[in-house]
Amino acid sequence: MKKYESETLQASALWKFYERMQESVCVVDMDSYELVYANRYARKIYEIEPLEKSKGKKCYELLKGSSAPCTACNQKKLSPGFFLEEVRYNPVIKKKLALKETVIEEGGKRYRFELGVDLSAWEQQNKGYEDNEEMINEGLRIAMMESVPEDSIAALLEYLGQSLHSDRVYIFEETEDGTFQNTYEWCAGGVTPQKENLQNVSFQVVSLWYQKFMKDENVIIKSLESVREKDKPVYDYLVPQNIHSLVVSPLVREGKIIGFYGVDNPPEQFLEHITTLLRILGHFIVTILHRRNHVRRLEELCFQDQLTGIGNRHAMNEYVGAMRPGVNIGVLYCDVMGLKRVNDRKGHREGDKLLIRVGECLKKVFEGHALFRIGGDEFLVLCEGIEERELEELAALLDKEMHRKNSLMAVGRVWRARNNGDIDRLLKEADERMYEDKRIRYAQISCKEAEEKQNECLYGK
Repeated sequence: MKKYESETLQASALWKFYERMQESVCVVDMDSYELVYANRYARKIYEIEPLEKSKGKKCYELLKGSSAPCTACNQKKLSPGFFLEEVRYNPVIKKKLALKETVIEEGGKRYRFELGVDLSAWEQQNKGYEDNEEMINEGLRIAMMESVPEDSIAALLEYLGQSLHSDRVYIFEETEDGTFQNTYEWCAGGVTPQKENLQNVSFQVVSLWYQKFMKDENVIIKSLESVREKDKPVYDYLVPQNIHSLVVSPLVREGKIIGFYGVDNPPEQFLEHITTLLRILGHFIVTILHRRNHVRRLEELCFQDQLTGIGNRHAMNEYVGAMRPGVNIGVLYCDVMGLKRVNDRKGHREGDKLLIRVGECLKKVFEGHALFRIGGDEFLVLCEGIEERELEELAALLDKEMHRKNSLMAVGRVWRARNNGDIDRLLKEADERMYEDKRIRYAQISCKEAEEKQNECLYGK
């Protein structure tokens, strides 16, 4: 046994016990995700013999072929003294395993202990992708285990990427302006993520793909060089991503194409099988996306002021609860002046227009900062990490914008360096300053009205 292997085994006498078992045993550092031990059987099926090949590497890299922690990882569900049991198919080794997982605490560290029993029930997996039904059922099972739509999508893409031995799996969604956003992706270990580089993709890039989609066909590129001349926009987009082959399938809802999803660099001999798989799973993905949109809409209703489009009091409470102590904080407490007068004299529709103008002023001046409507005529701005001079400059810009849009507010401003977390005290201080500003502004308005009336008497105006 090599030096590294010996040192690893000596870390726990318990792990030594499993060395000659015919079931896989893996032990993972729960803080770093590093694989610290794998018994002889596990080293064989995961091809990490000798064990020193795993030194410094993450469990998801070695056991799942992923570049990030597994979406369906059970680590947070585990506790010492209790075993979590489940049956899961591992597409990397093409085996269906009955897993038992628990937590072992030793030397002040916590380890995830996993025992896997090979059920050998998926012999058809050795035939490649000829039996799509099993893969589809397993993919759906994994996705439906997640309660949050985004997690369901991530789990499904991860499963597809691992099962299809591809470099990348992704979803593009069409936006209202006709461009495309890469909204989700999974990447294999060592593959550079492309999501951030693939936003606002022009329709012209994928126009030929859409011609196929309209005919209810998938896009199959067996060799990127084959499209160099006939589809240059796509070729130019794919070359920098190190893509040499792909399969892309449309996402269709109620007869309308809403985007597409695909697989990069899968094994060439399975391209045709993948097209069938993607077509069937595409319907399920569309359903998840539709559910996601409903969840987002509910969140907007719960946390967004429907008139102005900025956060409401619930959103403010959530934001304040997550604020970081020890950073600079700027607070603006604002009160819309004359709202009751507008409502009484011109009607609530005009009052709503005033509030909308106020919201537009705040969004324009304080873009990127936290904005909330916390009452009928009260607004709040929270600026984390801002310098005092910058806050003063933004407040001056707000005053100009308010006059330009005829939407006057009284404003109380407070700034603190390295806020200690006592946000309630800062809000109270800003509120008090706002009332003082309101008193001054109303006094100025009264003086101006008196002057105008005096001029009318003297000059007959």
